[in-house]
Amino acid sequence: MADFDKVVRGTIVTEDGATEGGYVAIQDGKIARIGQGPAPAVPAARESEDFGNAFILPGAIDPQVHSRSQGKEEDFLWSTRAAAAGGVTTIIDMPYDQGVLIATPELLREKAAEASEQARVDFALYGTINPRDGVGQIAALAEAGATAFKFSTFETHPERFPRITTPMLRDAFAEVAKTGLAASVHNENQEVIDAAMKAVQAAGITDYRAHTASRPPISETLAIAEVYEIAQETGCSGHIVHCSLGRGYEMAESYRAQGVDATIEACIHYLVCCEEDDVSRLVGKAKCNPPIRQRAEREALWKHLARGNISVISTDHVSWKLERKSSPNMLENSSGMPGLEVMGSLLIDGLVERGLPLSHAAKLLSGNAARLFRISHRKGQLAVGCDADIVVYAERPRLYDPAASGHNAVSWSPYEGRLIRHAPVATYLRGEMVFDGTEVLAEPGYGTWIKPVRAVAQ
Repeated sequence: MADFDKVVRGTIVTEDGATEGGYVAIQDGKIARIGQGPAPAVPAARESEDFGNAFILPGAIDPQVHSRSQGKEEDFLWSTRAAAAGGVTTIIDMPYDQGVLIATPELLREKAAEASEQARVDFALYGTINPRDGVGQIAALAEAGATAFKFSTFETHPERFPRITTPMLRDAFAEVAKTGLAASVHNENQEVIDAAMKAVQAAGITDYRAHTASRPPISETLAIAEVYEIAQETGCSGHIVHCSLGRGYEMAESYRAQGVDATIEACIHYLVCCEEDDVSRLVGKAKCNPPIRQRAEREALWKHLARGNISVISTDHVSWKLERKSSPNMLENSSGMPGLEVMGSLLIDGLVERGLPLSHAAKLLSGNAARLFRISHRKGQLAVGCDADIVVYAERPRLYDPAASGHNAVSWSPYEGRLIRHAPVATYLRGEMVFDGTEVLAEPGYGTWIKPVRAVAQ
């Protein structure tokens, strides 16, 4: 008689380390038992999958996805398809949809309803504020199910991606602190970039160097200091959503030592790309904010990863059409890139190449993100009682072709042609296989809206 619905066997990787010859037993979509031992010790199940020495990790959580920045061209149909193929079982979607700021509880619920019809993996949703309306909707957004709040110290667009001034940012953090959620910030200083941009344009620089020159390192670090100082003053959890500089992770470490709840996020492209090797070659395809920087900064980030100074890793995924990334004038290209299909593979490759423990992947792709976004009651861990969200990685070396799989909304990628050695060979969401190593099996609508559990300030 079967004891469980399903058993998955392989090398179990958790935040505590790796266990060869392990297994995860699943019942009713939840993890029911984790163990180790030869075949006789493995409990009976109606279904059993033995992946040999392949790595079994908790399903990844991508903390920064823009499913709707380009309107309906990608949407949750495609973003969650790429996620399933990349071992990502939960995406945290940003509130800057094309033409719509998710700044009211009504808009949040409307987006959740539409995403529920499309999503193939689970999702959580950010809320934000419209600077014209102030901070009055924050409590209601939290009550409606926002998992965190996103603000920006830089204005990409006055309607879609507005700047929040320092006084209003302080007021917003004070309100977010009452909800028990985190305040996340796009960290670039407006005045520094405005001045640098004028200098670049006056000098006539238009090639790949223009973007980095228009966003010097101090534009990031000044914004990071502002965020953490406001977090310290308000008692709010302050999160930096992307940092390209080793200095930024040093700042986060310092503020944590002072008792500030200061977290910081590294996009996968900062860990695998650099200006000399990649931006010079890819030009607009490698444009993002903040920019990909020099090789020395990339290596500094790996040192901070090894020290535990990176909180979470994300993609900042967005699938712009190729024509929006192909101008020879670097400054004319849109910022952002797709990455959901390969984020986990790239990180595991990097850890293996540098001799770092795979437990970093369990923390940075899953556990830390679940805790940051207050969803660890269900997500982010291979632990009894959690959702059976599992990804299995095996060695499958290939030159990456984003068009080959059919799982991406666009056919280009900054990682195209890169040798990637590891790949998901199975992804499970709540105990059901949603990707079999080749095909995405989950239908639109299988994904569900995940809401946070929060400690509300009294």
